[in-house]
Amino acid sequence: MKIIQKITTIIMISLFALGCNKKEKTFIDPLITNRDTTVNPSEDFFNFANGGWFKNHPIPSSEKSNGIFRMIQDTINNQVKSICIKSAEANAPKGSNKQKIGDFYASGLDSVAIDKAGITPLKNEITKINSIKDISSLLETMGHLHTIGASPAFNFYVGQDDKISSKNALFLSQGGLGLGQRAYYFDTDDNSKKIRTEYLKHIAKIFELTGETKDKAGFNADLVMKIETELAQSSRKLEALRDPIKNYNKMTLAQLNAITSNIDWKVMFASLNIKNADTVIVGQPEFYKAFNTTLKNYSFDNWKTYLKWDLYNNYASYLNKEIENQNFYFFSTVMNGIKEQKPRWKRVVEQTGTSLGELIGQVYVDEYLPKGTKEKLLEIGNNIRDVYAIRIKNLDWMSPATKEKALAKLSKIVMKVGYPDKWKDMSTVVIDKKSYCSNVISVNQWSYNFMIHKFGKPVDRTEWNMFPQTYNAYYNPSNNEICVPACNIIIPGFEGRMPDDAVLYGIIGGSTFGHEITHGFDDQGSQYDDKGNLNNWWTAEDLKKFKAKTGLIVSQFNKFKVGEKNVNGDATQGENIADLGGVVMGFEAFKKTKQFKNKQVISGLTPEKRYFLAYGYAWMVNATDKSLLKQVMTDVHSPARFRVNGPLANVPEFQKAFNIKPESKMYQPDSLRVTIW
Repeated sequence: MKIIQKITTIIMISLFALGCNKKEKTFIDPLITNRDTTVNPSEDFFNFANGGWFKNHPIPSSEKSNGIFRMIQDTINNQVKSICIKSAEANAPKGSNKQKIGDFYASGLDSVAIDKAGITPLKNEITKINSIKDISSLLETMGHLHTIGASPAFNFYVGQDDKISSKNALFLSQGGLGLGQRAYYFDTDDNSKKIRTEYLKHIAKIFELTGETKDKAGFNADLVMKIETELAQSSRKLEALRDPIKNYNKMTLAQLNAITSNIDWKVMFASLNIKNADTVIVGQPEFYKAFNTTLKNYSFDNWKTYLKWDLYNNYASYLNKEIENQNFYFFSTVMNGIKEQKPRWKRVVEQTGTSLGELIGQVYVDEYLPKGTKEKLLEIGNNIRDVYAIRIKNLDWMSPATKEKALAKLSKIVMKVGYPDKWKDMSTVVIDKKSYCSNVISVNQWSYNFMIHKFGKPVDRTEWNMFPQTYNAYYNPSNNEICVPACNIIIPGFEGRMPDDAVLYGIIGGSTFGHEITHGFDDQGSQYDDKGNLNNWWTAEDLKKFKAKTGLIVSQFNKFKVGEKNVNGDATQGENIADLGGVVMGFEAFKKTKQFKNKQVISGLTPEKRYFLAYGYAWMVNATDKSLLKQVMTDVHSPARFRVNGPLANVPEFQKAFNIKPESKMYQPDSLRVTIW
């Protein structure tokens, strides 16, 4: 079995040095300066590890959070900005990547043209909505709006069949909610009530800004809220969406039509540009039964109002100043506590990076990615996989039969790291300098067409669902793969020098590779086999033991609170399991390095302390109170504080390193301690 080798100076200089001076530099160790030593690590390790940085770096008024993610994103934004500016100045041929990047960016900066246009870029869609005269044209318009990036009434997509991972299937799921999650429509806490009140005002204001009278706008807002509340009533709660079995209901079109007699799915699928549909996987059949009734409960004029709202809601950020500002006020200030907008250049850079990320990524790899990044990431990932195999073999709660299946799945996990070997073809996307909103629509249409063209074709397992400049990572259970984009190599504070192994394995090893691999064995991922099919590979007894362990982690996280709200341990359990597995596997891999074996002390910190401080650094995020409340209500990820304190309280090596006593908050007794992988 391969063991971890010390990272060589030559490779790491190529990875992390941005340019070296002949003069010796004095570096500041962020693991030391980030700390707040007035905080007892036994009581709150997250703020002990990061509180010093938080005190010196308050959340900017234009952001909902500040921390390591923001530092890295700012670095990436500046790089993407440079790509955009160079592309805009290149006078590139029409249809080239540089022309598209440059013109998209230029159109976003042209606030004069955007303000002058108002809602004109949506004129054709509004005309189409106004022409609705019967149920057939209503369904056709609903479907059409999905093809341009709107999302009325329901969600639709083409993706891998969970039980036949080699096949692309049609999926229908609940949707149509401007507030995103059903909880906002029914929860009775003060924050939820205030958001509902503000949402009504927001809808009315948007309608006013698009030309309606104040009285008509208020009527429209009440109507939209009523329709969305009906849709929310039949929507499943966040935690209920985590069960892949219960959210997999394959139906023939005849069966679907039987439970939705008011919807002609031939008309709907034709408007969605889907031909020869025979079966569809319905995530939540009860939602579609209720939608079938709701469809008849409202007049065509009512539905026209709702469809216009959904269109405005999806495109408000790309319209004139008044609409954009109102959209910012509600979704950023009311929902996330952000006080002011980011500079326009930054908003446009981020949107260019999102819309044309496939094109930006090609330049980013060539101009900003240190040589050897892909190889180094893969090396770290394989080292994590190696120790994972050892851990599985030594588990005392799992039978040999299940271990064999787990090891087979682990060995077949595909690691997509750095950047794709082939890029998506965006040659058909038409971009010019005339209209920012129209450019966004054009890209959304391309994205939709790219997705639906998969239907009826074999799954392309080489496809990436992230860009190399996206600071994130994912596990795809249907492909049994992890994806770690290139920019994950960035570690703020270590520019121009080689991070020690404790830092590398605390951040890149533990919170990234270890985390994503563990998703293959969390409450959801564990239900998929080594080929990516939804298929039980557990013995009954082992599955019972596994669920008892995951139940413990649910109970632990249910006790954490943000304001009036408790963390939803059920909804977040997959991420919490992955965090625990990640920090454990990262430490196991770190133990095989020379730094750990030689007990090397750096900045006065033992290898163990450096590792756990690095893990804390990986989640160094300070967020506004409102954004934390929103996260608890809508996100399957726990707030950063709990992603550090929660898992670490279960790790004996952490308790030993920081002398955590049984009476401390960061201590879990043996009877409650969670050890899964």
